[in-house]
Amino acid sequence: MRIIARLDIKNNFVIKGINLEGLRKIGSPVEIASKYYKQNIDEIIFIDAVASLYRRNNLFEIINESSRNIFVPITIGGGIRNLKDIELALNSGADKVAINSYATENPNFIKTAVNNFGSSSIVSYIEAKETSEKKWEVYKYNGREKTNIDLSNWIDKVQSLGCGEILLTSINHEGLQKGFDIDMINSIKNKTYVPLIVSGGCGNIQDIINLKKNYKHSSVALASVLHYGKLKIKDLINKV
Repeated sequence: MRIIARLDIKNNFVIKGINLEGLRKIGSPVEIASKYYKQNIDEIIFIDAVASLYRRNNLFEIINESSRNIFVPITIGGGIRNLKDIELALNSGADKVAINSYATENPNFIKTAVNNFGSSSIVSYIEAKETSEKKWEVYKYNGREKTNIDLSNWIDKVQSLGCGEILLTSINHEGLQKGFDIDMINSIKNKTYVPLIVSGGCGNIQDIINLKKNYKHSSVALASVLHYGKLKIKDLINKV
């Protein structure tokens, strides 16, 4: 299981909220990423939290600076809307790009991206919210807008278009540190055949151990528990 640090960024600061709202400044993305790298994190994901809303990504310079001293896979997401954005991201030092909002509006963009850069470079980033019992809807613009797309159907779609990985965030559980959205994961686990990164809700090391036990091909993207020092990367390496 890969232990991945997730850094949500707004105005050049790492931020953290609850249910993707009420954002609080944490610190410098370059410094925090470097710290996690030195602690032996497996990967780092940088997400521009407002990029899709304003239709641009401001992380290229941050990725460029970070990648000079960080030698684990880096994923960049937020505001990726065309092949030029992907090219800029990869040339800045990212290994992968995560695509969410634009893909919900133009699904074939995933296929075009895969054809141009390879599936290993393209991550389908999905933000999902439980809107009725046992039903999850895909959201866009960092959880701000509904898409009227059913999560289960979208999982099928993005895989058919060739994405190399799926980063799945539970809006309901995000930032609460009360555990992953197991019901949501159960609803899609039997149809997910590309690597799945689970994000949103981790509160303790047992949450991760249980996830590994029950979902053997999943990884975790962690934010709050790392930013606030609730979990140490060295403990995760030793126990997970």
